[in-house]
Amino acid sequence: MAELKYEIVKKIGVLSESDKGWKKEINLVKWNDYAPKYDLRDWNEDHTRMGKGITLTEDEVKKLKEALENI
Repeated sequence: MAELKYEIVKKIGVLSESDKGWKKEINLVKWNDYAPKYDLRDWNEDHTRMGKGITLTEDEVKKLKEALENI
């Protein structure tokens, strides 16, 4: 399996924290050599391990924001 490279370009916020110390975060993350995307997932304390998550483009984040404002 190929090595996964990532760089957290900008930490945006923490949404929650589990009893084990993992935090659900929204960040701007650069995956491999691609442009940074908004990323929502669980991270361990030092960001060396991660859970499954979702990545969104800037347009998708804007649409999500609009949709959430209608709740």
